[in-house]
Amino acid sequence: MKFKVLFLTLLLFTVLFTGCTKKNTDQGQNTQGETTPTATPADTNTETDTASNTGETTTDDQPDTVTTASIVDSEDAFVKAISKDGTWIIATLKDLTINQDLNLEGEFKNGKKDDQGKDVIQRKIALYTQDENRTVTARFTLTAPKITINSPMASIQHGTFKGDVYVNVSDFQLVDATVDGNVYFTTDEAKSTFKMDETSKITGKQELKK
Repeated sequence: MKFKVLFLTLLLFTVLFTGCTKKNTDQGQNTQGETTPTATPADTNTETDTASNTGETTTDDQPDTVTTASIVDSEDAFVKAISKDGTWIIATLKDLTINQDLNLEGEFKNGKKDDQGKDVIQRKIALYTQDENRTVTARFTLTAPKITINSPMASIQHGTFKGDVYVNVSDFQLVDATVDGNVYFTTDEAKSTFKMDETSKITGKQELKK
């Protein structure tokens, strides 16, 4: 009788041990099969994408200060960007009102070469934003008493300048832009080389003012 009880006890223990072992094994297999999500590092590049805003690119991986663009959303930043220590493109992100006369100064390269392999000189005030297809998505107004254009090959594009424009250099352009004011040319060459496309307009007068 004692032998029978001992035998049943051992049998019950064996069954329980086998069940626990199988359960632990299954749990281990399930744990090994689970995938731990991989953490993606946050993008630490906080610089604004100039190309997407203005449609301009440079061929160098590390553009120098001559070909770099400024994207500005404040009056002080705009004044600094149009100085001789500024950049070849000045792109705004909103309407700006600046209560002082502005001066576009300095000669800048846009990072490209012409057919003769020479650096292309250009200066651009971009009063707009655009999407990846280079479609203009917003236009802005820059307001100031006047702006004097001293940078060669300069242009105002896709927005409105509210004030008078004084042009001291040749080949100034308006590209799909409005001058809500007058345009004065200080030399015959500045006047004769001025260009504006069909979508641009000047609400005031255009005249030579030496």
